[in-house]
Amino acid sequence: MEEYAYVLDYLSQGIPTNNFAKKEPLCYALGDEEFKLFELVPKPAAVINIGERVYIGKDTVKRTVIDHVKRRVGPSDLTHGAVAELEYCVNEIVLANQPRFIRFFNEAEAISMRKHLLEELPGLGKKTMTAILDERTRNGHFKDFKDLSERATVKNPEKLITARIVLELTDNERKRYLFVSK
Repeated sequence: MEEYAYVLDYLSQGIPTNNFAKKEPLCYALGDEEFKLFELVPKPAAVINIGERVYIGKDTVKRTVIDHVKRRVGPSDLTHGAVAELEYCVNEIVLANQPRFIRFFNEAEAISMRKHLLEELPGLGKKTMTAILDERTRNGHFKDFKDLSERATVKNPEKLITARIVLELTDNERKRYLFVSK
């Protein structure tokens, strides 16, 4: 269950429609644990900043910005502004939770005789995968992204993870989900 989410977009006048019903302000947000997408209703007079981490859990006392979660949404429900912010927020989550994502590099195993789980990361090929596995076998687990970059010569490992998460969020035809809860 998501406790916190990052605001992707804020619509102070709600979703534009043709009817004249009262419109409530809305936020689109991305959960920071399971990467679920939400439509949130902010509290009246709350100051909302795009990219801000807000509490959306059950404890109403902690909810200073968000009144309630309206519904879960899919990637096709997001506004253009929310889609544009998605990669930045995912990257922020990845950097804030390095131990969680470095564990993927430390524990990833073969999927089959021909494919390794590391190869599921966009932009990571067999040569880099082999370098990671060799370094991991010889010198033990990686401590953080910097350690991985130096020892296995992987440029920006956080961007590899970010690209995979964005791919999982936006492509519903995935066979395998590594980070996103479906």
